[in-house]
Amino acid sequence: MMGLMHVGCFAHILNLASQAALKVPAVARLLGRVRRIASFFHRSTTASHKLKDKQRLLGLPLHKLVIDVVTRWNSSLEMLDRFLEQQPAISAALLSPEVRRNEKDLCTLTEADITVAEDVVKALQPLKAATLVMSEEKTPTLSVIAPLQAQLLDQMTCRPCDSTVIKELKTAAYDNLSSRYVTMKDKLYLSSALDPRFKTLPFLSDIARDDTFNRLMTEAADGEQVESETSDEESAVGDPVEETPPVQQKETSLEPAEEECCPQKRQKKSSALMFLLGSAYKPNDSASLKTLADKAQEEVKKYREEFPAVKRETTPREASKPAKVMHSPGAAFSQTQANPPFVVRISTLRKGLSTYSA
Repeated sequence: MMGLMHVGCFAHILNLASQAALKVPAVARLLGRVRRIASFFHRSTTASHKLKDKQRLLGLPLHKLVIDVVTRWNSSLEMLDRFLEQQPAISAALLSPEVRRNEKDLCTLTEADITVAEDVVKALQPLKAATLVMSEEKTPTLSVIAPLQAQLLDQMTCRPCDSTVIKELKTAAYDNLSSRYVTMKDKLYLSSALDPRFKTLPFLSDIARDDTFNRLMTEAADGEQVESETSDEESAVGDPVEETPPVQQKETSLEPAEEECCPQKRQKKSSALMFLLGSAYKPNDSASLKTLADKAQEEVKKYREEFPAVKRETTPREASKPAKVMHSPGAAFSQTQANPPFVVRISTLRKGLSTYSA
């Protein structure tokens, strides 16, 4: 529509990849068992009271069990996480005579199921962190997609130490994520290169990184050339000048009056240094001789040499202290305002994923 590039919602793509991972048969069976146990404690008053007693006895938080929602994949992860937190109290409550008297067919988990549940929660933590980052950002930008996708693909790569279930889970998530944004990778890399947080492009190889900045220089030079041509055309097309009839001059002599020549452009006078030094001195006109491509290459080189914008995490003790004001003879400024611009803090991402700003 109107020649605009359509970019799919990255948060929705994360949801689709997570749903594909949770649909692995072994993981789906595990979620069904945990869901059945949580529904039983929500339905049975006796089991709910016995669970609270066991929580107090074991010193566990008095949290209710969570039942997942189909439309929210995070709820399945929260259900598993809450079940693992309360697993000792759940097992003790299910073994109590009061609960087993009213319910004969109780669903329980084995030690192998508990191990699989712990591995699933650990494997899905990067996807959860990325989803929270995209949900908390007030103005999500295109530049975040490429670094996050590359990091998630690395996290979803199978390791030799992974179990069979986790390998199937990671493979499903990896295949779903890798099939996204295939035709627009160049645009994503350019937008990440223009973001001061990710301009080092550590998720790309050296060749791909250089190609990205070469495309950036080319587009910058082409854009400036188009802009200069447009401004020249606008300046050339002005208001029409009304032609005034020529004023006839009175003849003052018998000889015909010579036509006045157009005044020639005054040449720039030589400077004093040129007068003194002669051919040994030449004015510095290198700036005016630079092409648009040279200017773009110089700007991109200067941009890449600058250190990426990083904001250090503030501890609670430092946050409670008032900002120190530095006084100087000429000006005064606050240290809290001395941070570099274009800095966006992604604390949630740093918990689950590695930061690309380093």
